[in-house]
This record gives sequence, structure tokens and C-alpha cells, in this order.
Amino acid sequence: MDKRIRADLFRNRLEQAMSHAGMTRSALARATHVDRSTIGQLLKDDHPRLPNAQLTADVALALRVSTDWLLGLTNKPETPGDIVAAALALSPAERTSADAQLLAWHHEAAGYKVRHVPATLPDILKTKDMLAWEYGSAPESRLPEAFNAMQDQLTWLSSGVSDYEIALPIHEIESCAAGTSYYKGVSESIRYEQLNFIADQCDQMFPRLRIFLFDAHHVFSSPITIFGPNLAVIYVGQCYLAFREIERVKSLSGHFDWLVREAAVDARNVASFIRSLIRVSS
Repeated sequence: MDKRIRADLFRNRLEQAMSHAGMTRSALARATHVDRSTIGQLLKDDHPRLPNAQLTADVALALRVSTDWLLGLTNKPETPGDIVAAALALSPAERTSADAQLLAWHHEAAGYKVRHVPATLPDILKTKDMLAWEYGSAPESRLPEAFNAMQDQLTWLSSGVSDYEIALPIHEIESCAAGTSYYKGVSESIRYEQLNFIADQCDQMFPRLRIFLFDAHHVFSSPITIFGPNLAVIYVGQCYLAFREIERVKSLSGHFDWLVREAAVDARNVASFIRSLIRVSS
């Protein structure tokens, strides 16, 4: 870029940043430890000039913008640290789906498709008895909280506000049917009621609700939820990693598409597949 063009751009962006920050020439001069006339020279439109590196950094710091933006090297005025913080955030993960942050993310995605890979069976489709077994060691107040949250999310899903796709390892359904692995110790009646409920919801809400079963021997995914085009959240146990940078969200959406393409059981056949496991196990 020609030096004069860059100097003009610097002046325009400096004026914009000062206006946004509500900072006068005198206030900026005090913040950067220079004379008011020095700031005035940077803002002259008949003979714009570029400051040295020290003053550029001081001005950017005082106005909370990036030096790259002031110099025309980027169109994002935020500092790199602010950009990273906005693109990737850590949020505490409550044990229940009643977590206010999780509910807020669902409402934020209204009108968009939500894609979900759960850690176990999807909370949104769990029965009260299954939740009672899972929360057996939790404080007594947590069970009704979790169940009410699940009911609210199911009502939200039934309203048709958003389509909901779930990719689930096939071994999760098989383990629940057989009472093995994570579901060891759960009574047969609770397990079968749970699986029948999922199958019924698949029938009743298809295609608004679509569940795909993938073989974890061939493909793998950590627990993740993609809330439309602007937010993707990875669950890591005690916290969520929330991505808002558009390219990261696209990459994770592509990952979910891969799980769907490689599904061992398509969404149209999940209900009958689940019921066949119950018959075999009976």
C-alpha cells in the first residue's frame, strides 16, 4: 500500500476509534504521553502522517484497538487477544441439562439446525427413571431440576423451532439394551422404557428429529453440539469449549456431516433398529 494511502487510512481509523471511545485529542495525548499537537498532526487531512511504532502501539492501547487495524493490515478493530477470547471461550459445565448456559445456547439457535453428539444417551430424550438412576448420588434437588429441563427442551423441540440431528455411537444403544458397560446395574424395565421412548420420539418427530447411529470402530467423535452456523460447543467434562469463529464452526459442522455420511444406521431406520434390540434382549 502506498504510504500516503496508508496514512489516510490511519487517520480515518484513528478518528473512528476516538469517536467510538469518546476520547478527545487532549485525552488521547495524555494517555499516550505526547503533546496535543502531535495528535493533531496525525489527524490533519491535508498532510496526514504515520506515527512511529511506539506511538502507534500507545494509541492502539489507549483506544483498545489493534495496531494492525489502525495501519490497514486487518479489518477487525479488536485486539488479537479479544478476537481469540470471542472466538473460543470456556464455560463451566453443570452436571444437569438445566445449566442456564446450555439452555441459552439452544434458544440462541432458534430457527437453525442443532446437531448433537451426546456423551451418553441424549439428555433431551431421557426418561425420568433413567435420570433418577443417573442422579442417584446427586443431591435430591437435582433430579426434578434435570427432569424439568429435559421436558422444557423436549417441548422446545416438539414446537418445531429448530430441526435436531443427533449422531450417536451404535454401541450406546446396544449397551443400554443389554445392560452392559455404562448401563450395568440399570433394571431391564428402565432400560427398555428408555429405548422405547427414544424409538417413539423418532417415529413421531421425524424428520424434525433425526438420529444417526455410527460405528465407533470406524469413526469417532467427542461430545459436541453445533448450534446453527455461529456456535459450536465441545463438552470436556467440567467445562464447555465454545467456538464462535465461523471457520471453526464450519469445520466442526463438516465433522458432523462425516458422522452422518458414515452412519451404520440411517435416521429412517433407527426406531425399528432399537425395537429389534429390545426383542432380541427380551
